[in-house]
Amino acid sequence: MTFGRLERTQGPQPMSDINVTPLVDVMLVLVVIFIITAPLLASTIPLDLPKTDAARPTEAPRFVTLLVDRSGQAFLNDRPVQPDELARDLAQTARQHPDTEVQLRADQAVPYGKVVEVMGVAQKAGLNRIGFVAEPAPAAALTAPAGR
Repeated sequence: MTFGRLERTQGPQPMSDINVTPLVDVMLVLVVIFIITAPLLASTIPLDLPKTDAARPTEAPRFVTLLVDRSGQAFLNDRPVQPDELARDLAQTARQHPDTEVQLRADQAVPYGKVVEVMGVAQKAGLNRIGFVAEPAPAAALTAPAGR
C-alpha cells in the first residue's frame, strides 16, 4: 500500500514583523498638528484689555556703537566725536535708556590706555553694560601651535 508522501510542504507563513513606517507617518502628522495648534490654545479666555499710554510694547535691547580707530579718534554710531561731546552724548543716552549696551570696537593698534579711557567715559556717563566686539580668527590661526 502506498500512503503517498509523508512530507508536506508548508504554505506561506504569516509575517510576524511590525511595519512601523505608517506609525511614524501618523505620529509626524500629529506632531505637526500640535505644533500649529499649541499657540492658539495658549490664551483661550477672550479678554477686552483696557487701553493706556503707559503700556508700550517692549523694545529690542538698545545699543550704541563706540569705535576707536588707529589714531585714537572716537566714533559714536559711526560719527566722529570729541571727548567732551562723547561724554555728553553718552550721558544723554544713559538718561533716556539706562540699560543701553555700549558695543566697543577698538583697532588692535590702539594703546590699551586709550581703550580704558573710552570705557571710563562710558561708565561715568552711566552706561555700565559694555561689550567688546572682535573678529573671529581664521581657521588656520586656530590650528597653529602657540609661540610660532
